[in-house]
Amino acid sequence: MNMKRIVALVLAMVMALSLAACGGSASSAPAATAAPAAAGDAAPADTAAAASDGDKVLNVMVEVEVESLDPQVATDGTSFEVIANYTDGLTRLDGEGVAMRGLAECWYLSEDGSGYTFHLREDANWSNGEPVTADDFVFAWQRAVDPALASEYNYMLSDIGQIKNAAAIIAGEMDKSELGVKAIDSKTLEVTLEVPVSYFLSLMYFHTFYTVNHAYFEGLADGTFGTSPETVLSNGAFVLTSYEPAALSFSLEKNPDYYDADKVQLDGLNYQVIKDSQQAYMSYQNGDLDIVMLSGDQVEQVEGDPELTITGAGYLWYLTLNMAKVPALDNQNMRLALSNAVNRASIVGDVVKDGSVATYTAVPPQFAAGPDGSDFSADQTMFSDVCADDAAKAAEYYEAAKAELGTDTFEFELLVEDQTETQNVAAVIKDQVEKALPGVTLNIKVEPKKQRVADIQDGNYDVCLTRWGPDYADPMTYLNMWITGCSNNYGLWSDAEYDAIIADCTTGAYITDAEARWNAMYDAEKIVMDQAVIVPLYTKANANMIKTGVEGIEFHPVALNRVYKDAVKG
Repeated sequence: MNMKRIVALVLAMVMALSLAACGGSASSAPAATAAPAAAGDAAPADTAAAASDGDKVLNVMVEVEVESLDPQVATDGTSFEVIANYTDGLTRLDGEGVAMRGLAECWYLSEDGSGYTFHLREDANWSNGEPVTADDFVFAWQRAVDPALASEYNYMLSDIGQIKNAAAIIAGEMDKSELGVKAIDSKTLEVTLEVPVSYFLSLMYFHTFYTVNHAYFEGLADGTFGTSPETVLSNGAFVLTSYEPAALSFSLEKNPDYYDADKVQLDGLNYQVIKDSQQAYMSYQNGDLDIVMLSGDQVEQVEGDPELTITGAGYLWYLTLNMAKVPALDNQNMRLALSNAVNRASIVGDVVKDGSVATYTAVPPQFAAGPDGSDFSADQTMFSDVCADDAAKAAEYYEAAKAELGTDTFEFELLVEDQTETQNVAAVIKDQVEKALPGVTLNIKVEPKKQRVADIQDGNYDVCLTRWGPDYADPMTYLNMWITGCSNNYGLWSDAEYDAIIADCTTGAYITDAEARWNAMYDAEKIVMDQAVIVPLYTKANANMIKTGVEGIEFHPVALNRVYKDAVKG
């Protein structure tokens, strides 16, 4: 996955006076998959593959249930994947993660970099036969910032996307109709930004920016959107055919009216939610599944098997520490003691065993490249003085914490979700911490993912094993989480110097100075690590077993992990 290309190209875009991605009129422009968004020019369409003529249904395992099929509400990876199966964004990513044309046939960047004009495909339609319109995007984005919806990802439009007036609307200071997005006509969408955003085109692939059919939504009963196949519409490669909330199985079929249907060779997708990896592998061996994810000893058992594929998943697994609720965790030395008591190399080598990488930085490696093309987190030793697999150093921090807190016994609850791997990792963390820090007790509490997420969002936890995947190819997708008041700042940490640096990187002094911005983000990360705001553990890889004859599944570490549009089942 050459993620360096993404950032380098989009940074070049924003520095240019003006770039046009349209190669002639919208009606004569080539197919969406032909030209990379960052290149800004048209290219010949790819040769279309023949559509499948048999039962080519891909049977897919996921570890957790869908939480929501509302693109402006969903927050989890399974939901993202399923929504993206039947909904296209303005852009999509090619096999190397470069932004390409999706529902947008072409676009123009304004001369000062403060806005885009997107021209939608004339042949993009909803599964009820209605055209996909610019008004549908206006409606969806206004929903995302509407305080009444309270979308958890509304900050993607304000803090990250910098769409004009988004922050004020979310704060209740302006009406959602004032959002900087406008339908010029049925197929022309105008977006106005507060400041230039170098990675804006890659954001359009993220689900919060997906469209919703305005008239269709308004015709549904309140609260029913996205709760069944009858309450969603498709404009993508597949159509949802069976689903109900919390379902352990659901399915989709090929969308014959999709603008790029000739390239879609699968007849459909059948999903099975299987949380136990051993059960999932047995189903794979029995021929009931075409793709599963393995973990732990299972990976060793299939080493060398040609059906084993290791892919970078992008997610950073880490411990979040509730500083607001637990006085002992508000102590910096205690947090540093916990961070150094964990042996990450042992966790990835002896427990996870799937190619995941021990991680000692707040921003994980292998997804974001700087102005010079280098990986932001290539140096995993840069914070070794405060974050390492070092029980002796942990003991030193622990002694300081005990003196400051006036006690030598501590009991914390470690919240984890009900997956095999996460429970195994939690058990090892408990053992490591309790051995390195005598007097500390970690009591493991297991919950379904939906409840676990709700509890950390509500502050009902002490320590939680959680994860975050990059929504776009820039370090800010992580660093933005720890600004004061961010909904993903689960530990409720606050630091004025940190907030000021992030503000300079997003709206202030560094927005058009790529090198200065990059250096400032390192300064921000150092604050997070020095204060042990989180305990980074490992960057996830997926050990996938994929049946022989199944090809063309795209794996991305950013935004959407798996894409099936070009998949083939032989």
